[in-house]
Amino acid sequence: MKRKNFISVFFAVILLGFSAYLDSPYSFLNKNYAYSNDQPAAAVPAAEEPSTDIPATEERLVKRERKNGYIFETYEEYEVYKDKDGHILKSEATGQTDTLKYWDYGKSKRISK
Repeated sequence: MKRKNFISVFFAVILLGFSAYLDSPYSFLNKNYAYSNDQPAAAVPAAEEPSTDIPATEERLVKRERKNGYIFETYEEYEVYKDKDGHILKSEATGQTDTLKYWDYGKSKRISK
C-alpha cells in the first residue's frame, strides 16, 4: 500500500516538474523567444514636457431629446490640442458620434415595490 502511494506521488512530482520546465524560458518550446534583454532599457526623464502634437480626445454633448419617456443624448468626439499649461490651442471634430438612450425617471410614474 505504501509503495502504491509512493509511486503515485513520485509520478505526480515528475509530471509537475516537467510541466514547469515546459513553461520556463529554458525549455525547447521557448528557445526562439528572448526573455532577457542584453541592453538596458532607455529611461525617459520625468521632467520632460508632454508633446503638444498628440491630441487628446474628448466627447461633447451635441443634443438632448425626450421621446416616449426616454432621453436621447448625442455626443460628438473632438481632438483637443493643449499647450503645456493646459490651455486649449485647437479643437477639431472627428465626425464620430455616440448616442445614449436611457429612461427618464423624472417623468415616470411611481413604481410600487
